[in-house]
Amino acid sequence: MSLASVQHTADGLESLRSGVTGSVFAPGDPELPYEIAGFNPAVVHRPLAVVAVTGSRDVQNAVQWAAERGVPIDVRSTGHGAGASEGSLIISTRRMHRVTVDAQRRVARVEAGARWREVVDAAAAHGLAPLCGSSSGVGVVGYTLGGGVGLLGREYGFAADHVLAIGLVTPDGRLRHVTADSEPELFWAARGGQGNFGVVTALDIRLFPVKTLYAGGLFFPASAASRVLHAYRTWAPTLPEPASSSVALQLRLPPLEAVPAHLRGQSLLHLRFSHHGPAREGEALLAPMRAVAEPIMGQVGEIPFRAVDTVHQDSKDPIPSWHQGAQLHSLDADTVDTLLDAAAPEADLPPLIVELRQLGGALARPAAPPNAVAGRDGAYSVHVVGPMFPGLEKTVPALGTGVLNALKPWTTGTALLTFLGETTPEELAANWTPAACARLREVKRTVDPRNLFRFGHAIGV
Repeated sequence: MSLASVQHTADGLESLRSGVTGSVFAPGDPELPYEIAGFNPAVVHRPLAVVAVTGSRDVQNAVQWAAERGVPIDVRSTGHGAGASEGSLIISTRRMHRVTVDAQRRVARVEAGARWREVVDAAAAHGLAPLCGSSSGVGVVGYTLGGGVGLLGREYGFAADHVLAIGLVTPDGRLRHVTADSEPELFWAARGGQGNFGVVTALDIRLFPVKTLYAGGLFFPASAASRVLHAYRTWAPTLPEPASSSVALQLRLPPLEAVPAHLRGQSLLHLRFSHHGPAREGEALLAPMRAVAEPIMGQVGEIPFRAVDTVHQDSKDPIPSWHQGAQLHSLDADTVDTLLDAAAPEADLPPLIVELRQLGGALARPAAPPNAVAGRDGAYSVHVVGPMFPGLEKTVPALGTGVLNALKPWTTGTALLTFLGETTPEELAANWTPAACARLREVKRTVDPRNLFRFGHAIGV
């Protein structure tokens, strides 16, 4: 049955509506654009229908409906995921956002549509913290199952390393309780294989006894970029595992309201630093970088973990954008000089952000139990982002790709999945070892032989 005929038959969308308590939206419905709106407006979805699920039973019925008709399935929560989908049934989980904390066990149960902000706040009430990323507006599930690296990653590892259980509706419509004991192969694959195996209804994740950080950021002018980056490459490797760092070349800041008027069009280097430990230790660790050049603004000090967003100051507003990521095995003097030449921070070019995020520590060690997370071999992640404003649709990807191509002598050939933009199947597969990729595809063939979950970072069968 073709997708067009599914839409117009009596057992089509009406039967879907009768099987779920949530709403179903078809093309032309005024509410549909809201349901499929993502953080990146440059990604345009053209689904067959959208079902706004309210619980695991809705998810099961929606998956069964699609499977019976051979309709591919896409899942959206906060809209930060990669890639567009067409002719799909989009399952929108954003209404499933309950978070419960077991403070004694230091475990949170997080429903599929929850954002990190909800988990951070719930955990903070008990003096605990999750392994969230640099922005608490990101959804928990996609971030975690893609790996997930944040300010505590060098100390504790990837977010996926601390998943204890997964509620997962697989293409057969079953709601499975997936753990290391109940379904070890699926548990291995789902933690790192992202949305390839079904629809997550909830995660059980570990929390950590973190109340405060010594953290923040310093902004330096483009004229100091070379001095700061060369100092950074020798300083960052000296940091202990409870400390994390990153630098972002914010090139030619765009004329947006979020950017102070006097900085629009300017280029800056943003040094971010975080230390889980006493403030005096953090001050001593950061002191060498403070001495390199005079920052034009910024603040670093003791903050409650709930203020984690203030460190990277990621944008909270949707912006049409292009992005792509890679990893570096080292950062030496030639790497820095090449990056500066390629990014040209003082040239009159379109806006671009080039971020280097320090990895290593617990991020480089295998998880226990093992999982399929890609990217443990990188010393630094490099992530390039540019706004796709009208007229820049070709220029920004060309500039960003140029930066990444220039850095290829130092790249590992892998990337963190959560920083990976749209890729070819071959480029995606290269992020795992051949053995790990073959193992992922074997699980995929077993769980989803018809490849119903084929959007985003899909590994195929």
